[in-house]
Amino acid sequence: MRILVVVAAAVLVGACGAQTQDSVPVGVPSVVVLPSGVQDPAVVPDVSTKPCNPKESLRPGPSVSGGAVAEIKARGRLVLGVGSSAYLLSHRDPISGRMLGFEAEIAREISAAIFDGDRDKIQFRSLNAAERISAVRGVDDSGKPVERVDMVMAGMTMTCDRREKVAFSAEYYSAGQRILVNKGSGIRSKDDLGGRKVCASATSTNIRTLAELPAKPIPVAAANTSDCLLLLQQGQIDAVSTGDVILAGLAAQDKATEIVGPSFTEEPTGIAIKRESSDLVRFVNGVLESMRASGKWQTLQGDWLSEYIGGATPPVPVYAVE
Repeated sequence: MRILVVVAAAVLVGACGAQTQDSVPVGVPSVVVLPSGVQDPAVVPDVSTKPCNPKESLRPGPSVSGGAVAEIKARGRLVLGVGSSAYLLSHRDPISGRMLGFEAEIAREISAAIFDGDRDKIQFRSLNAAERISAVRGVDDSGKPVERVDMVMAGMTMTCDRREKVAFSAEYYSAGQRILVNKGSGIRSKDDLGGRKVCASATSTNIRTLAELPAKPIPVAAANTSDCLLLLQQGQIDAVSTGDVILAGLAAQDKATEIVGPSFTEEPTGIAIKRESSDLVRFVNGVLESMRASGKWQTLQGDWLSEYIGGATPPVPVYAVE
């Protein structure tokens, strides 16, 4: 069943006995599930950072003694933060329990490079969008310590604002903001969104982009894009808008939806790493270079994403002048 609702009627068992058909109230409405933390309309975040080149990263280089890579080796596992609902990017197979997806496979390439060919020395930690930067830094915005990860790979757009708090690898996917709608909705592009409710993650760059569109849609914020999909299924919004690489996973989960219109932003996607861990940034960039050169990146994109957003070529890395 596609629409997810909670019916406002309980089946009583035991001493009360079975209910007869005549005893079920007629016309009792279903109670629609509203995910926690939904903002309707959304609070549009401020952007206050000085300009930068968000794609810029450090040149590839080897690990160093006493650095972050050595710490990971000594621990015996890579601790990786992933999206809590990132189907096709990093999702857990319900039968095997194995993490699957485009980003999960990139993580295994990094594991193999660190642990002499062992692709599975990874501890995956699911994170909500609001938790990702704090998990990389090891503290939240108030300075309170939180459980830290070595890196986050969760379809994160590289922005100047975020670079004030974390470092990024070179770009590993060139995404673009697009729109997911129910089939037959009549919405074909961003120009059709006037007065329509459009959902994105609360901490994403997509909320501000929606608020600034000439068509004047009504941005709605949710904790995760999976919550946006639920709102779409329940008819509480008209569309979901985020990077096409994330929308691909939503479309794969619900065949009654479709991705429409061309991209209307550039969303460079990178791996977030602690700013002090420059050796890990360089090491990861070396792995990404190897994947581009060997054709592994292209194979993974074809395996996981091309069915929904078409084929793609790996992004050209941009390295800082040192």
